[in-house]
Amino acid sequence: MRGGCATGTMNTRNPVVYVIDDDASVRGAIRNLLESVALAAETYGSPQEFLNAFRPDSPGCLILDIRLPEGSGLDFQTSLINRGVHIPIIFITGHGDVAMSVRAMKAGAVEFLTKPFRQQELLDSIYHAIERDRADRERQAERADIRNRYKSLTRREVEVMGLVVAGMSNKQIASKIGIQKATVKFHRGKVMAKMRADSVPDLVRIVEHLDPTRPESRSYATNG
Repeated sequence: MRGGCATGTMNTRNPVVYVIDDDASVRGAIRNLLESVALAAETYGSPQEFLNAFRPDSPGCLILDIRLPEGSGLDFQTSLINRGVHIPIIFITGHGDVAMSVRAMKAGAVEFLTKPFRQQELLDSIYHAIERDRADRERQAERADIRNRYKSLTRREVEVMGLVVAGMSNKQIASKIGIQKATVKFHRGKVMAKMRADSVPDLVRIVEHLDPTRPESRSYATNG
């Protein structure tokens, strides 16, 4: 294990609680607490040690001290966001103030705890952060699946889908794009099947998960 002390069995389904604090006694106390409730923990004395070992495929959260040898925890939070790492963060500090708390929470922190804090308070924050991370991962997986379904559509199917979502009938779509109503019905059926939509409202809900700014959302399949 590089850069830290790991405990527990790790895989992509088991949550990992990462701890970054330059105080070895704090790291040890938190690790012992997590072990007592069967949570896997990895502890690090610096952000770089954490980055050397971090596995983004594992759900979990990060317990981060405000004051670190290599800079502030708040700056590291910003660095993680810039790297595209969106792990839920619980800040702990013995030198916090309102301004720090506001900055941390605005940037997406789950909690801002001032030392000394109650063990249950920390555990409650950890459980909340892990559930938030799992929910975020589920949403990301759903969006990825929808984008893959979208990529399977032909250019004509994408065109028809857009008009169906806009509320147009088969007759209106046929008139607008200059094809037979029966052909519209055929393409519409293919769209519903490929996008796994049971109804037009369901299709609308699915399409709302597509981000039109992403390249894959603007591209078309070539199979037809």
